[in-house]
Amino acid sequence: MKRRAWLTLGAVVLGGGGVVTYAVASPSSDPGAAGRAKRPAKVYDLALKGGTGDKRELPRTDTQPFSMLGVSWTGAAKRLDGAAQVRTRSLKTGQWSAWQDLELNADPLENPGVGVRGASEPLWVGPSDGMQVQVIRKNGSSSSALPKDLEVNLVDPGVLTDAETKTGGSAAEPAAFVADETPGATASAPTDSATPSDGTTAAPTDGQTATSPAATDTTPAATDSVPPSASASPTDSASPSDSASPTDSVSPSPSTSSSAPPSAPPSTVPEPPIVSRADWGADESISPEAPEYNADVKAVFVHHTDGANDYTCADSPSIIRSIYAYHVQVSGWKDIGYNFLVDKCGTIFEGRKGGVDLPVFGAHTYGWNRESAGVAVLGDYTTTSATNATLASVARLAAWKLGQYGADPAGTTQLTAGADQHNYFNTNFTAGSKYTFQRISGHRDGYNTQCPGGLLYDQLPTIRTWASGPVQGLKVGSVDGAALSGSTYYTKGGITVRWTATTPASLISKFELLVDGKSVATTSGTATSAGVTLALGSHTVAVRAVHQSGRTATSAALTVVAETTAPTFTTNPNLSLRSGTVSTSAIPVTLGWKATDDKALRYVKLLSPTTATFGPTTTTSNSTAKSGAATIWSMRAYDYAGNYRTSSPSYTPVILQETAATKSGSWTTRSSTSYLGGQSYSSGSKGASLTWTFTGRSAAWVVSRAASSGQAYVYVDGTKISTVDLKSSTTLYRQASWTKTWSSSAKHTIKIVVVGTSGRPTVTTDSLVYIK
Repeated sequence: MKRRAWLTLGAVVLGGGGVVTYAVASPSSDPGAAGRAKRPAKVYDLALKGGTGDKRELPRTDTQPFSMLGVSWTGAAKRLDGAAQVRTRSLKTGQWSAWQDLELNADPLENPGVGVRGASEPLWVGPSDGMQVQVIRKNGSSSSALPKDLEVNLVDPGVLTDAETKTGGSAAEPAAFVADETPGATASAPTDSATPSDGTTAAPTDGQTATSPAATDTTPAATDSVPPSASASPTDSASPSDSASPTDSVSPSPSTSSSAPPSAPPSTVPEPPIVSRADWGADESISPEAPEYNADVKAVFVHHTDGANDYTCADSPSIIRSIYAYHVQVSGWKDIGYNFLVDKCGTIFEGRKGGVDLPVFGAHTYGWNRESAGVAVLGDYTTTSATNATLASVARLAAWKLGQYGADPAGTTQLTAGADQHNYFNTNFTAGSKYTFQRISGHRDGYNTQCPGGLLYDQLPTIRTWASGPVQGLKVGSVDGAALSGSTYYTKGGITVRWTATTPASLISKFELLVDGKSVATTSGTATSAGVTLALGSHTVAVRAVHQSGRTATSAALTVVAETTAPTFTTNPNLSLRSGTVSTSAIPVTLGWKATDDKALRYVKLLSPTTATFGPTTTTSNSTAKSGAATIWSMRAYDYAGNYRTSSPSYTPVILQETAATKSGSWTTRSSTSYLGGQSYSSGSKGASLTWTFTGRSAAWVVSRAASSGQAYVYVDGTKISTVDLKSSTTLYRQASWTKTWSSSAKHTIKIVVVGTSGRPTVTTDSLVYIK
């Protein structure tokens, strides 16, 4: 027989005359630190007192740590037509939370046993050491009063098993221990009761001493508890066998379930990893009854457990132990109601015992449990969406469970109603009639509740699609080893195809790389790339994803051309002189070229004497060169496949000073640092000339220009080809004012003749530059 720890409500008169109740446990209920070194979850009950028939409350009360709570009342068939609000004090921060509503519209039991209580849904609040509760009857309600024997039920998740302790968790002391005190000691007054957020005053009780119902280690007593006196010692609770075993839900046809385990049919998809009851720390002693079984599983109902979403995933076993204890020890069920639970990290936990691969009869969706399984997501999803990890795990679980019975998770099925009722959308159901449901449905589809929360409900289509297949959002992101020109990729042969998909990898069996429609490489479902070497020629390349259901999806095909022909220079890089200011270290030049490819030219790079990259249509670039130095002008043309060809001609710019020319007529030498070599020739005599002879491919005449500068004739190889006017609004020195380029290097003669322009006859020549 389990021992039952009794709580006593005492009262302290404050200095201002107010009265505050507080909870103190009998010392005998605390076995000491050694006894608490390892302990299963426990439930502690505190009675709600005071107020009128329309209100029950418990002011701020200090407790030892608990993490989940709810309210319950005598009579499972009695509905609480009103509102229940709680606020709790964080064990970590000491701060009180805002008021939170408890979900009172929990799925009922059709045939509740003796002593089974009506109860709200449990609310996970995280480690706390204080609470305040108020229950208010709905205004204008036709019900006579609030239910009898209203309690707040606190759940301490207990100490984790050794395996769970390694992953984190709380080893909190039992709830509702104010202090370790000797009998007769006076407890210090807790903080004053605060005003609820809705403006209703949660006044303290009238100061009368009362006792709360017993905290329970096992199943609830079959009959209503009679509180002992404040000095009474703990009594033994009824053993599980003494309590009536309520039916957890409606059964449209008792013959469809059995206490004997059926065989586990194989599934069409792999079983996902599932944390066993032993691994999350289920205390099997509190639910000794054998499980019942359905004939099959036609649908999966998705729920949420309500409560805070800021839990860590290391807290998940504690949350599940608390729900388990609440369902059994507060609601009076034979076991936890859900078949499975999933946390926000995507970890799947076994719920109701009986075998995860068997059609265990659960207690999760009123009227529909005989042909379904229930999976609950830890947390509240009315204002928060579930994580992708959660959605993926629910999809995997539903696909595996439905796959045991050949059901398509994206399809529909006919379920037989087990009760007269209506759902959240006001669809009326008649017991014994058949109705169409999605294979993966929300709790609200079958019962009038907001569960699983609006945002998670909106994600059910995603769960169905992920569970059923094919893979969604499959597309090729890039092709390494190839470059895209227009709509065609070009490669020398070896490529790596990279892809993405929106369906989680855990639901994908494999990927196949297709070349010309044939599979050439196979990877796991977690892979995101595959490589292949293509034969020369044009190919179609695509990726095929195989969902765990066997359904396939194929990406759009890409055209990939494998080729090894290098580009060609139809005009090799050549250097020519251009106009501009000349110095010995920087002679203005233009580099010109033409490149082409049999498929697609990508770009041309200048490798030396400097670096630059040019597009496929660019054929010239201006630069400068040093006088007298042989310089290699190396260029490389690339195609989109990565083939390339290099051309590296060498050119030497040479300065021929004016002194190297053959003179005729009258010329005067001028000296200045502004001139090349420090001096130049100047003449205003009509017909005076300078003649240079050289072997090269480009030439430029370098002169000074000013407002008084005149004109000159230019002769090339004895033929007059140009008249150059040197007049300039500003004075400019060392100007390449006339240039000439030939297709190849050859011997040439350049002759400059003074025109003798009226009013400005002077020509000041500096040098001739050529490229060899």
